[in-house]
Amino acid sequence: MIQELKAGYGKQFEDDLINEIVQVGTFKEISEGTKLMDIGDTIRGMPLLISGAIKILREDKDGDELLLYYLEKGDTCSMTMTCCMGNSQSEIRAIAETDAKLIMVPIQKMEEWMTKYRSWRNFVFESYHGRLNELLATLDSVAFSNMDERLIAYLKEKSRVNNHDIIKNTHQDIAYDLHTSRVVISRLLKKLEQMGRLELHRNHIKLLDI
Repeated sequence: MIQELKAGYGKQFEDDLINEIVQVGTFKEISEGTKLMDIGDTIRGMPLLISGAIKILREDKDGDELLLYYLEKGDTCSMTMTCCMGNSQSEIRAIAETDAKLIMVPIQKMEEWMTKYRSWRNFVFESYHGRLNELLATLDSVAFSNMDERLIAYLKEKSRVNNHDIIKNTHQDIAYDLHTSRVVISRLLKKLEQMGRLELHRNHIKLLDI
């Protein structure tokens, strides 16, 4: 675990902190589609992502989801940190976008490390800043972009995170992530196919000019 931790966080954390994380952290390997955390769960640890990607979703009062952002190697979830420090329940849903490796850090260590390690404090603040910018980008997209622009941005980000031009999600999956209907997504995907920007197949979407 220590080698993978150093590969992901060695440039951010000093050796003493890395050694503490190894001592108290729990290493996990999760497969694509695994639900790591759900809304309302009691949070007992904070994830440090070693490899792979995790998507973070919010749910409205009707149970519809909206994709907020992705966590990737070297990231953690600031919303999880906020809940941890407030000793409250999770307000987000975390699902593995790809197979992933991560280390769960016990919540009782978080405040201790804030005063003990400057690198940890900087990491927490930088994580808040990064996630805040991504949340603002999501808000801007919902408020100011039309659905075809949001769909194209979604497909681009999905392709980047998975490092592949094949999108295996169903039209309904995409609709859930973008908080809209399957009919709207299917219509816009068909329009993009007619424009030569992608190909629609039975079980996947192939991006061409996105």
